[in-house]
Amino acid sequence: MSGHSKWSTIKRKKAKVDSQRGKIFTKIAKEIIAAARQGGGDPEANLRLKNAIAKAKEENIPNDNIQRAIKRGTGELGGANYEELTYEGYGPGGVAVMLDIMTDNRNRTAGEIRHLFSKYGGNLGETGCVSWMFDTRGVLIIEKANLEADTDEFLLTALDAGALDVKEEDDSLEVITEPDAMNQVAETLAVEGIKISLAEVTRIPQTTVMITGSQQEQMLKLMDMLEDHEDVQEVYANFDIVDEE
Repeated sequence: MSGHSKWSTIKRKKAKVDSQRGKIFTKIAKEIIAAARQGGGDPEANLRLKNAIAKAKEENIPNDNIQRAIKRGTGELGGANYEELTYEGYGPGGVAVMLDIMTDNRNRTAGEIRHLFSKYGGNLGETGCVSWMFDTRGVLIIEKANLEADTDEFLLTALDAGALDVKEEDDSLEVITEPDAMNQVAETLAVEGIKISLAEVTRIPQTTVMITGSQQEQMLKLMDMLEDHEDVQEVYANFDIVDEE
């Protein structure tokens, strides 16, 4: 869990400067398009679309933009034909890395991603080389500052709601669920008055690799560059780092 938690915490604390917002909008719009194409344009009948719209609203993306993206996905409006892919590889120190990709040019994207891996001490691998190291799970983030009950009481509430586990971080709690149960657990917690800061389906590593020193610097830089790439929707890795570092 540490690899997921550490990187998730780092991402949440990173400032969203104006220069990044265009890329954030583009990534979310791609997710809305793909979700609508896969499951239709009704968010109540399409869990993936419902979660993508929630992300868009968190980023204050205008409703007109959201609706245009849905219509592109359902074919009512024209636009780029995005292909969904999964890339797998290794970072410095043998860290396992998985990428969710959406691209309209897989050859260009593959070359650029391969270059980033090589530049920062890793290599792009074959399909299946690291996917077996990850479990797909729903994750709900609850900030401790928003929690009225104590941690033990909250743990019981979450497990009663159908959660698989609860992980405690410095300033937050992570509720782990089966992917299909995430929204149901979220709704149950909301009824109890618990505010959820983030809900997402993610990949969680089964084991982690400890990295330090230059490997840590290379790995964090690789994660940054991969996340910054316009065709990368999500990055997952199984590294751990010492808190002091």
